[in-house]
Amino acid sequence: MSLTCACCFIGSAGPNPLFGGFKSTKSMFGRSSHIWVEGEGMLHALYFNNEDRDGKWTVLYNNSHVQTETFKLEKQRNKPSFLPAIEGDSPAILSAYLLNLMRFGKVNKDISNTNVFEHSGKFYTIAENHLPQEIDILTLETLGHWDANGAWNRPFTSHPKKVPGTGELVMIGVDAVKPFLELGIISADGTKLVHKVDLKFNRTSLCHDIGITQRYNVIMDFPLTVDINRLISGGPLIKYEKEGYARIGVMPRYGDANSIKWFEVEPSIVFHIINCFEDGDEVVLWACRARGSIIPGPDLGLNKFEWFSRGFKPLNSTEENNDSSAQDSLLFSRCYEWRLNMKTGEVKGMNLTGTESSMDFPIINENFTGLKNKYGYTQVVDSTASSTSGMAKFGGLAKLYLEESEPGFSLTERCEEFIKVEYHKFEENTFCSGAAFVPKHEGGKEDDGWIITFVHNEHTDTSFVYIIDTKKFCSEPVAKITLPSRVPYGFHGAFMPLNVKEIM
Repeated sequence: MSLTCACCFIGSAGPNPLFGGFKSTKSMFGRSSHIWVEGEGMLHALYFNNEDRDGKWTVLYNNSHVQTETFKLEKQRNKPSFLPAIEGDSPAILSAYLLNLMRFGKVNKDISNTNVFEHSGKFYTIAENHLPQEIDILTLETLGHWDANGAWNRPFTSHPKKVPGTGELVMIGVDAVKPFLELGIISADGTKLVHKVDLKFNRTSLCHDIGITQRYNVIMDFPLTVDINRLISGGPLIKYEKEGYARIGVMPRYGDANSIKWFEVEPSIVFHIINCFEDGDEVVLWACRARGSIIPGPDLGLNKFEWFSRGFKPLNSTEENNDSSAQDSLLFSRCYEWRLNMKTGEVKGMNLTGTESSMDFPIINENFTGLKNKYGYTQVVDSTASSTSGMAKFGGLAKLYLEESEPGFSLTERCEEFIKVEYHKFEENTFCSGAAFVPKHEGGKEDDGWIITFVHNEHTDTSFVYIIDTKKFCSEPVAKITLPSRVPYGFHGAFMPLNVKEIM
């Protein structure tokens, strides 16, 4: 390794409940319980330094809960205080909403457990139910929420995107009441909200990510919905409506709802975008796509463990569209491509990867966000371990060669299962989370870098950070750093260069 500046790898290892495992409640109104994505955000950071350039690295580790207002409230009370308000019997959820609002002024907790990002030299944690929390990258102290000087007063996506060239930050905010979805753009210096627009959705589509190109914003309106009226009528608050409509919108950077060009697509689930870019008259969207949604989980009355186990089963290509296996492999996620023709309105969709491995949590060299790129990386689901544990476990990583075909397939024929994929598989009972790409050199080749990720060996109960050379992707990691404490499985991670010496 040859980095010559101080830097930090930080992961949002969450959810991590402050008071132990997730709780269920039962009252005269029925049962309600937390879902698996809830819980406090917790940061785990590694600081690297080789400024002496003598070949010796100094590595420090730190962790801290994200201390949101609701975290501090419960810590002061020394007990769980918010009633679960997402999953359960409808009357119980409604009563939890009202009681939480009456007691604390909020219907649910501010968890900030999903992602970490940098903008204009400041560092933030985020989950899309609230505003980002600014953190001190050196101490991991929570400094307070970020609302663009009071101009943004609603939820904030977990995956904002920096515009290539300008450095502006594009985000969306989803809410259960109108306006259901707004888009905002924050100035490159982070001081001003320079654009805010209601996209005029007629439902709350649970959009977890947004895409950008050099000129456009790319919005996904898929049928994973939040509906308070459905809840009042006795249905679930969050539901994947597989018979509902799905569409992808492309809008000019500073456009409004009327400027969006919509493309109808087959209903499916997409939580994470790999990248978007412009290719002639087409806008290309690459993402990880599944037939069903892991959120919020099974319908009431279904066995959770059985539902997760069946959902994570390896996908048999001969059974993908077989109604007899409708519950099996619903959560199996494949890399997918949409090509959206801005002149003709035509849309083409196809799988990029086959049925061998389920993939999600994609990352790229962020210097290519919104631009045409050749490589991507994903975490790879261990379907067997996930099926037996009832939760997603990632037993390896994949490198996607987005412009190279597998032997026997032709890019020009645009057939499915065609891109070249390399795998980095971990040891048995070893799983990762929070992977990030680290470029080796400024202005270097797109795939000249490392993947850095938190890893946990369940057999030895030891946590590590692995560093993998992306040019030698299938080889052993170039470094395995043993951590002093358990790092729970989390969601997303980020690599952040630092020009400071105080960390040492």
